[in-house]
Amino acid sequence: MAATASPAPGPPPAAPRSKPWYQQLYLWVLTAIGCGILTGWLRPGLGVALEPVGVTFVSAIKMLITPIVFLTIVAGIGGVDTLRRVGRVGLKSLVYFQAGTLAALAVGLIAVNLFRPGAGVHAHPGELHLSGHAAQYVKDGEGQSWWHFLTDIVPSSAVGAFAEGNILQVIFVAVLFGIAVKALGPTGVPVVDGINRLSAVVFKILHYIMLAAPVGAFGAMAFTIGTYGMSTLTSLGSLVGLFYGTSLFFVVVVLGGVLALLRINIFRLLRYLREEFLVGLGTSSSESVLPRVMVKLEGLGVRRDIVGLTVPTGYAFNLDGSSIYLSLAAVYIAQATDTPLTIGQQLGLLAVMILTSKGSGGVTGAGFIALAATLSTVGTVPAAGIMLIFGVDKFMSECRALTNLAGNSVATLVVARWEHALDTAHVNRVLHTGTPEPDQDHKARSATRRPSSRQPSMNGSNVPSPQKRQT
Repeated sequence: MAATASPAPGPPPAAPRSKPWYQQLYLWVLTAIGCGILTGWLRPGLGVALEPVGVTFVSAIKMLITPIVFLTIVAGIGGVDTLRRVGRVGLKSLVYFQAGTLAALAVGLIAVNLFRPGAGVHAHPGELHLSGHAAQYVKDGEGQSWWHFLTDIVPSSAVGAFAEGNILQVIFVAVLFGIAVKALGPTGVPVVDGINRLSAVVFKILHYIMLAAPVGAFGAMAFTIGTYGMSTLTSLGSLVGLFYGTSLFFVVVVLGGVLALLRINIFRLLRYLREEFLVGLGTSSSESVLPRVMVKLEGLGVRRDIVGLTVPTGYAFNLDGSSIYLSLAAVYIAQATDTPLTIGQQLGLLAVMILTSKGSGGVTGAGFIALAATLSTVGTVPAAGIMLIFGVDKFMSECRALTNLAGNSVATLVVARWEHALDTAHVNRVLHTGTPEPDQDHKARSATRRPSSRQPSMNGSNVPSPQKRQT
């Protein structure tokens, strides 16, 4: 009688060896940011001339965002056992996003009323004249309705969504495509397998582009300081300082409290994502690190379908930093122009901001457009007051990007826990070592999906899968 015996256990795999400190990406990016600040401060003309360096790097990253979002969502949906799980993850994500947005808006509203940075400015609305980019942002904001994120979700063409880089529309196309592939059953399996292989190629391209992150961060920071100067930052230092302080409070206390309920340390998560935070700081864009954040969260053992649905959708619906900015900036303009706002009127502003803050991820001047749309809809605060903060908006965009990044990372972990798909012990182990490592159960499930006995490796070669030995 033949018996089946499992192979003898081999030695445990060696722990991945970390890079030397001088080869760490975050160190080079941090050094580049410091050099960019000094260049823009001491040589403003040179700093302004370096604008193409930062713009080119961000454009190279954004070039890959829409295909990565599409491929990740389709692969995630195609890999789930039932489509019901996809709907459940999406619904839970939207519920959390709404709660997170409301909390961020409320924190900003409380902070600006408590510290009143606009008191004493006494700017007359009639003397404020819109010009340049600010005038265009206000015009765009006045032309937007509060329900624009619903009507804009369907692209005029499938190709147009990718060409324009509209993340929300790409998500819509990807979800439809993924559901269709899953509904095909066995016929759709080769499609999902091809999507996974194509994803490996795109992420390899991303790896090459990220090698230029220090150069991109240097150019972007030098341009910002060279264009706006340190004097612009200090002239409205109270507003900028309050925004940074409020955002820090939100991340450490509010988001940290949420993670504490999951028995995860917020500071370890921030350390784990330090490279992404530094790149976002240097480029003033949270979208520039969206692909790497998805990789890092999968490295914590979070299921691909949860990462693929929650992170890209969060960049359209869960902009915590932008929400804090909206409530703080709107009330600051009211204080600076001596426009009285009752508690009821401020709550009305908050209600409108819940809608105007959605769906603007990846749009140039999105914060200003959403702010203008809010002020135009409510009508109690003069929209021309935007000129009061236009000069320092660039300095606040870095903080918006970092807070948005932290909020979406926490949201993904919360949704994974809500789905009973988060191994807290595994997450804490990865956060402690700082090395991304997919969950063993997740890797085992992925391996069982391949019917062939020979599985392709990442470099394209075929290696035989282990077989059970007969005795």
